[in-house]
Amino acid sequence: MPAKVSSSKKASAKKKKSGVSAVSAKTPIKAGEKNEMELSFDSFDNTSQIRVPKSLVEQVIGQEKSVEIVRKAAAQKRNVLLVGLPGTGKSLLAQAMSEILPIQVLQDVLIYPNMEDPNTPKVRVVKAGEGKKILESAHLESRKADDSSRLISMFLPIGWMILATILWQMKWYPDVVFAALLLIGAVFLIGSALAGQMRPKDNIVIPKLLVNNFGKKIAPFFEGTGSRAGALLGDVRHDPLQSGGLGTPPHLRVEPGMIHRASGGVLFIDEIATLSHKSQQELLTAMQEKKYSITGQSENSSGAMTRTDPVPCDFVLVAAGNYEDLRKVHPALRSRIRGYGYECYMNVDMDDNEKNRAKIGQFIAQEVIKDGKIPHFERAAVEEIIFEARRRADHKGKLTLKLRDLGGLVRAAGDIAKEKGHAFVLRQDVFEAKMSAKTLENQIVDKMIDTKKDYEVYLTSGKIVGRVNGLAVFGDGSAGSIIPIEAAVTPPSSKNESKVIATGKLGEIAKEAVQNVSVIFKKISGKDFLKDIHIQFLQTYEGVEGDSASVSIATAVISATENLPVRQSVAMTGSLSVRGEVLPVGGVSSKVSAAIKVGFKEIIVPKSNLADIVISKDEAAKVKIIPVSNLMQVLEVALDDSPQKKVFLKELSRVIYTKSDFTESPKKLIGKPVLMKNN
Repeated sequence: MPAKVSSSKKASAKKKKSGVSAVSAKTPIKAGEKNEMELSFDSFDNTSQIRVPKSLVEQVIGQEKSVEIVRKAAAQKRNVLLVGLPGTGKSLLAQAMSEILPIQVLQDVLIYPNMEDPNTPKVRVVKAGEGKKILESAHLESRKADDSSRLISMFLPIGWMILATILWQMKWYPDVVFAALLLIGAVFLIGSALAGQMRPKDNIVIPKLLVNNFGKKIAPFFEGTGSRAGALLGDVRHDPLQSGGLGTPPHLRVEPGMIHRASGGVLFIDEIATLSHKSQQELLTAMQEKKYSITGQSENSSGAMTRTDPVPCDFVLVAAGNYEDLRKVHPALRSRIRGYGYECYMNVDMDDNEKNRAKIGQFIAQEVIKDGKIPHFERAAVEEIIFEARRRADHKGKLTLKLRDLGGLVRAAGDIAKEKGHAFVLRQDVFEAKMSAKTLENQIVDKMIDTKKDYEVYLTSGKIVGRVNGLAVFGDGSAGSIIPIEAAVTPPSSKNESKVIATGKLGEIAKEAVQNVSVIFKKISGKDFLKDIHIQFLQTYEGVEGDSASVSIATAVISATENLPVRQSVAMTGSLSVRGEVLPVGGVSSKVSAAIKVGFKEIIVPKSNLADIVISKDEAAKVKIIPVSNLMQVLEVALDDSPQKKVFLKELSRVIYTKSDFTESPKKLIGKPVLMKNN
């Protein structure tokens, strides 16, 4: 997987005082118990005292706008398209919609044989619960008819043999004739038994119950995620015995699809874009007509010969997916949803305030009850989960809403507490869970860092010309990594122009970032600079994508062209504009944590990202974080002090910042930057 160095402005928020909503009386609340106590923001001891709503819609965390839309859609029976990242609550919202959907008169659907055309079975719709009664009555009548037929088939040959025995005893015929009569009776008995098994039952009409809504009190909910066409739209099973009266009647081979079973309720399809266009078209037809005939989905199956009467499928569609996949959704299907429903983008984070921290506490309590195997969390453990929610948000003043991933940490911490025999999950259990429940990307990066440290690929001390320690993230941004970047200047391969050559399996955005940085080189070097610049991302076998290595590239090239050593105790991240401004990037907390683990003493970050960094007090004590706003500040910190450095920076300020008399100095490491006059 490529290392991501994207420039999107994301970061985690500053640590704030945690507060979690708890009930006023500190008594445990068990799942399923009625709890009418009002919520308060008082202190609590553990999550067993936190009120957990029974309603699914009230269990949705941080998606107030989406909940409002779902309530409207449920009231008016509108379709909904939920777009957002995995684990933000899309499936829970869909289930909640079925819970609050106004209950209409549900129906049972039966299918009967068609005597005129067996391949066109008849459909009958009755009230919910009636279908089961009709089916039981039909089976009872069938059993009665079968029993009568069996009795007749058995009594006739037995009566024959009894009569033959009586007449033989009366000496009406000799023994040979009696033996022949008994043999005829036995053959008749066996033949009757076999005929009873093979007798066609055309006179006995037994329907098949396709949709059974007996006893349902709320609207049906079916999840069709990843379903094949047959499971979604219905199918007719193949019959290998189609001749000789041994085959199964067509109406008994008909299988309903989820669109039929969800009639009167909600059909939820996550990753809607994974459905084939043909299935999406058929789904659109079902939504428009509110009824859909069932036929065999495979052309090579005998079921393809069968097509039923239209079967009701009056469902509400809740579709979900990622924004990037919307282009794969059939335009007509999306138009249908948009024209007769709502589109909603799911939040990925929420404000870090007392109310929302209380929601994280509620989420933890919900996960404990839902899991049923882990103990509740003490207050300190809840605060640690909230801290992790800040760090994972990757945005200042926010808490993450990727709750599925956060729920994994909750369960991992619960498993550790259970193993240790703790009555409640402790803060230390959460710490250990962070280590044992790392993402795959984190585990890979940790091994990579350890290996490269052993072989001294990372240098954390000394000074080298043309070498800079850049920072990057892998996967979803949760795994920070170090990318050493080296630059060298060589004689030009062309007499008329200089070339910038970058290697290291760069992606498109990374290549564009190199081109953008080259603008600054040209401004610095002037027209007389005729040399090739080589830039190498060391050992980036997984690839590099994004532009947050821009400041690292610029520093390495300037160091190489001006022969100014770079301090290797410094690591850096940041995007760079063509005017030399340092722009915010994503994954700053993960990058800083990785740099601290490797052993860097100073870390340069964009000034606008400073409030995004969420690290522990122990980590903060090991490093100096230096916020910068422009390339001048980066070079002032990264380059080793020397008279040549002062002369170069003075000249650079005139070349790049010709319209300003002042630049900000990063000499105050954390705090308000100081303005100083250019020398």
